Amino acid sequence: MKYIFVFITSLFAFKANSQVITNYTTNHGLIDNFVECIDVDTEDNIWIGTSMGVQMFDGQNWILYDDISYPGLVSNNIKAIKTVSNGDIWVGTDFGVSRFDGLDWITYNSSNGLSNNQVYSIDEDSFGNIWIGTHSGVSFYDGNTWGSYGYPDLHWSGVNRTVFDSNGDIWFSCPLGGVIQKVGSNFISYDTSDGLLSQNTTDIKLDNFGNKWIGTGAGISVLNDNNSSFTHHTKMYLMPPPDTLNPVVDLEIDSYGRIWTGIYVGYLSEGGVTMWNGNQWFDYDYNVDGLVGKNIKDLAIDSENNIWIATTSGISKLNLVSSMTNNISHNFNVFPNPCNGELNVNINKLNVSSIDVYNLIGEKLYSKKINKEPKFVLKLDHLPQSIYIIKFTTDTRVFSNFIKLN
Repeated sequence: MKYIFVFITSLFAFKANSQVITNYTTNHGLIDNFVECIDVDTEDNIWIGTSMGVQMFDGQNWILYDDISYPGLVSNNIKAIKTVSNGDIWVGTDFGVSRFDGLDWITYNSSNGLSNNQVYSIDEDSFGNIWIGTHSGVSFYDGNTWGSYGYPDLHWSGVNRTVFDSNGDIWFSCPLGGVIQKVGSNFISYDTSDGLLSQNTTDIKLDNFGNKWIGTGAGISVLNDNNSSFTHHTKMYLMPPPDTLNPVVDLEIDSYGRIWTGIYVGYLSEGGVTMWNGNQWFDYDYNVDGLVGKNIKDLAIDSENNIWIATTSGISKLNLVSSMTNNISHNFNVFPNPCNGELNVNINKLNVSSIDVYNLIGEKLYSKKINKEPKFVLKLDHLPQSIYIIKFTTDTRVFSNFIKLN
């Protein structure tokens, strides 16, 4: 298999987003400032894993679940947390997993189905099956029975993320073994010999184009939709010189298709959050932007695209005040946005020479030359439903913005 390495460079400039950061600590009701993991349920309640139990925050009230009040909870020391589609809450510990059904907690461990009690991750597939990444592989649960995959199909270091692509393939990230793809009954490995940045993979997410965004100890590797080539991002967050290492703690993708990354370098005690908007990285940190802490542990995104950031100093909620707008400039606009494939464009008297549409990894998918047409319709219905970047080039500058096709 031949791999091509492409380093994405700047295509065009974006107007910087402003942001509001709200911090939550024990002064506001958090049970413990050292937060291991965080997730958001379908009602936008925030679920928080700490060493003192599980908390739920509904925006006003903090509700604590610990093993004293709920003996069914396997341990107060929560390492992973997942809200699933039926409303249940799953938590992972070093002693197994527990499931909250709204009334009580039920524990599963090696005595009743789980392959290994040391839990790294919890994920859900489109059928509602729960996949538990552990120190020795992955266990899966359909609500009645358990199954598992382990060594030699998967790497001996275990599984810390499981994701599912549109072809029905399953992807596993392994702490020391790169990434493994399950195709039918076959397991295919991708590691540094294939072009992956590092054997130490920490997370994996799939974007709307089928690209696999793989978090590693050395940055992000992006494996394209047909699994034939990698691109790399290694300097998302600027470290104090001469250090440039960007180890990824967590990856998330918001509804606009933007890539959010938690970064932390332990030996520097330095870290923050970065966002890829399809063109460039923006970073948010403790010193300049006001994050509650530097040691990033986990990220979650609510229905309003607020980014919830778990740290060892508390929780930060990051809100980008302007993230997507219909009016690109007072000189012209595009509407409706989102659209069903037909986008109305009004450029008034602006001297636009061309319009280009890109996906979020910088590939040009559409281009149109403009011949002094003040109003026209762009037909983009040949593109799949997703988030795109539209670029208007004039004789003096470039205007760009996100568009969404439904």
